[in-house]
Amino acid sequence: MKWRSDYFPRDDRVHFAGEASRIAGNREIFGMDGGFERVFTAGWGDMDFNGHMRNTAYLDLSGTVRMMYFEACGFSVGEFARLRFGPVIFRDDIEYLKEIRLLEQVRVTLELAGLGGNGTRFRVRNRFFSEDGRPAAVVTSIGGWLNLENRKLAPPPDALAEALRGLPRAEDFADL
Repeated sequence: MKWRSDYFPRDDRVHFAGEASRIAGNREIFGMDGGFERVFTAGWGDMDFNGHMRNTAYLDLSGTVRMMYFEACGFSVGEFARLRFGPVIFRDDIEYLKEIRLLEQVRVTLELAGLGGNGTRFRVRNRFFSEDGRPAAVVTSIGGWLNLENRKLAPPPDALAEALRGLPRAEDFADL
């Protein structure tokens, strides 16, 4: 998926997802309003037959923004591989509010909507906003941390748990 983020230096280049780790060291973690956000351009491959952003594109961008946050906090894909540990999503819920069209800019935020006592389970929420700032969709994801050695849920390392707790909290945040 091609994407461009206003969060990166404005050079009008089209960025590809694989470039995220190279660029990550050159940016701050949070957006203007204190929350974690990225701005993308809805591309041709993100469209459905009706000419608006397809449902799986919302899920793809939600996962990308989550991983960009973890990377910005020091947990790159390579670091997760080294630790043999990573996030796993059990459920995604999507609420559609407004259509996103081809080449429209979409701002995606990330917030913490729930957390288990030892951090093993979490609920995160991505909010999608159209170019005019109106809410376009909400994706709520429930997940946990998987130890890839024994294939079981496990508490995250302290620094990762702290990064998760560092996200802005949703209005309906709940202990899981």
